[in-house]
Amino acid sequence: MRNLRILAALGLLGAATAANAGVSSTWTATNDYDFRGASQSAKDPAIQGSIDYAADSGWYVGAWGSNVDFGPGVDVDLEVDVYTGFSGESEGGLGYDVGVVYYTYPDESDYNYLEAYGGISKDWFQSKLWYSNDFGGDSTPGDTSAFYLEVNGAFPLPQNFSLQAHVGYSWGDYWDDIAGDKQVDYSLGIGYTINNFELGLKYVDTDTDAVVRTDAFNNEGRVIFTIATTFPWSNN
Repeated sequence: MRNLRILAALGLLGAATAANAGVSSTWTATNDYDFRGASQSAKDPAIQGSIDYAADSGWYVGAWGSNVDFGPGVDVDLEVDVYTGFSGESEGGLGYDVGVVYYTYPDESDYNYLEAYGGISKDWFQSKLWYSNDFGGDSTPGDTSAFYLEVNGAFPLPQNFSLQAHVGYSWGDYWDDIAGDKQVDYSLGIGYTINNFELGLKYVDTDTDAVVRTDAFNNEGRVIFTIATTFPWSNN
């Protein structure tokens, strides 16, 4: 019943790195809360915010929230994720990041579940593997273990623009027994930085036989726009 996020993708999760030790807060407005190719807001706008602390050692902890809409008959309006992990970088510039995320839904705890992740990054490239032994929580009975592998690229362009690409692959018991098919999700978009704001426009789609055409959890192709800013603002 869930997909992840743009580090969003957040995908994944607004965790600050050791190079930016301290407290930060990121706020995002979007026309659709996309998580691994599926809408978590029934194709409606969402407001999202995080609060993060990163220590000089590389340890970080934070919380992230967004409005959600899982469709008629599901009394869930809010998602709050808490996470912690450790990140760093080798002398050669290879970054690493490991941690756990606990997805919570204050309106209905049956949807809560835990997911672990580990990733590497180098220059414009980033890859991350996620695993949950209870994907979707108790809301989805049966064996719901699930894996998610994502690869992301951000390529700088002139005039504060960037080209942003993403490919993700979901598999495991949840996808075989509950969702009905494994899923590939992908996106391609343009980013633009203006002062302290990050703007993004991307096309998102999936490759799966289990196409969801309802607004809730829709995984058809669509265009998504985001605007985000992180506090404290830089004085540069």
